[in-house]
Amino acid sequence: MNALVSNHSSKTPRHFVFLQGMPSAFFRWVGDALEQDGHRVSRINLCAGDWLFWHNQHALNYRGSLADWPAFFSQWLHDTHITDVVLLGEQRKYHREAVDVAKAAGVRVWSTDFGYLRPDWITLEIKGQGFDSGGNSTLPRDPAVIHQLAKALPPVDFQRKYHDSSWRMSLGDLSASFATVFFSVLYPRYQQSDARPHPLIYFPAMGVSLLVKAWQQKTALRLFTQISARGRPYFVFPLQLNHDFQIQAYSPFSGMREAISLVLASFARHAPKDCDLLIKSHPWDPGLQSWNQQIQKETRALGITQRVFYFNGGDLNAMMSKSQGVVTVNSTSGLQALQMARPVKVLGTCVYDVPSLVDAQSLDDFWQHPTPPNAAQFTDFIRILVYDTQVRGVFFGRSDDASIITEFAQRLIDTSYLTQDIY
Repeated sequence: MNALVSNHSSKTPRHFVFLQGMPSAFFRWVGDALEQDGHRVSRINLCAGDWLFWHNQHALNYRGSLADWPAFFSQWLHDTHITDVVLLGEQRKYHREAVDVAKAAGVRVWSTDFGYLRPDWITLEIKGQGFDSGGNSTLPRDPAVIHQLAKALPPVDFQRKYHDSSWRMSLGDLSASFATVFFSVLYPRYQQSDARPHPLIYFPAMGVSLLVKAWQQKTALRLFTQISARGRPYFVFPLQLNHDFQIQAYSPFSGMREAISLVLASFARHAPKDCDLLIKSHPWDPGLQSWNQQIQKETRALGITQRVFYFNGGDLNAMMSKSQGVVTVNSTSGLQALQMARPVKVLGTCVYDVPSLVDAQSLDDFWQHPTPPNAAQFTDFIRILVYDTQVRGVFFGRSDDASIITEFAQRLIDTSYLTQDIY
């Protein structure tokens, strides 16, 4: 990897520590790029799945308990003079503690994840001193502030540049998960950081679910063609994953079962009688809950069976593009719907929950008078979102996509691109 060209790196070398990341070599490559640019790099492995993808001289193995983790991390930050913490999502158990410790120590925190935009974007967001680890992004919410900040920014280029690999992602996830299970003796006190089912349950179920979805894809596409041909207006409700932090941390629901019940009851009472509701499963849903069974049971009780359609497959973008509006807890599909100028009702907390973009009415009123986003203000928001939080690239692309690593590392080094003084 070529050394970076930076206005700041040679003057102010920093010390980065990486915590749990994607099940790939992506963050190790970023670490290599930072080191070549004159910075110090450390890694803390919490489980065997972490070790599998990063076990060079920079990696430290933490084998203590979750209860002892904050004290250990605080002392370690002090002893090693860490300046930046980089982590995959701030809601994992260990990461929540790490964010609090880093904030108290005045250490910069970066959170990364799959992009708010799809398909070839990565989120890399700096978390300011005012950042609430249980809540919102640091992006502004005031449309006037957004407009003022966006005026100096160029248009966003949405033309696809990189291709992610579902095969590499699945293999990496499988390898990391089973390494953590089968080599748990090496990290005996590690506690799983998310709400996802145990790998011995999750992965077999996921395999069956993907086969079922592939088998039902043509049926789903045909059903949507038939619904479109009827000419009746309809709304779309894309489901999310029960174990996703977007549901567990940033929504009022304990899982999608509650969200489905709320949406169906509201639709039955308040939606126009001549419109339908299309509910689509998440493409990576392991199928451990029968959403179709729940939907059929509740629609029968509500008397709306003929107006609600469940899709275990199909084309979500095609559905949303012709819809009257989209209801979501806080999925990135809501942002895609806004790009299509579709009205969006958000039930949880999300980065794009901004006045004049999402519909501010109650869910009951949304069915009757869905309000589309303000086009000019959405353009402003997207510019801020991209230039403050998004890196063009993918986590599971080809190993020779060096430009992704370079840009990601450069953003960590030089924060002059930010439109506001977050930290």
